[in-house]
Amino acid sequence: MSASSSGQATAASPSEISGIVELAPGASAKIRSPLLVAILSVITLGVYIVFWWYFVNRELADYGRARNTRELGDNPTMSTLAVFPGALIVVPALWTGVTTFQRVQAAQRIQGRTPINGWIGLILYLVIFPAFFGYLQSGLNSAWRAAAVRPEA
Repeated sequence: MSASSSGQATAASPSEISGIVELAPGASAKIRSPLLVAILSVITLGVYIVFWWYFVNRELADYGRARNTRELGDNPTMSTLAVFPGALIVVPALWTGVTTFQRVQAAQRIQGRTPINGWIGLILYLVIFPAFFGYLQSGLNSAWRAAAVRPEA
């Protein structure tokens, strides 16, 4: 909420919401810069992605529990282990990439947002891998901002 010149509180627009947002009781999420996620994935040689992957999957699982749905996942640790060391075997990393992408799409659908495009995600994953993480984060930001604007009663 922001104060207007007349002293009345006005709701922030979704694009103005940043930082940590309360999604539901016991569930919060962080609005992150998609560009920064992509850049940090390169600069840290992928180390940032392991931590980021855990945090976004935890945020999704927490929100899913608050909404009483398993559609958003329930075990962020397993998703993270599939990224590393699972990437050494290849298949677990591919699988967690697909399932996390689907969870982000589900979070957007729950909030009435248009889900991120799976074909664009696939192209980014195959051609410009760091941009894939930024694209995922942009989808999460959309869902989290919508949840913060329209809190559940």
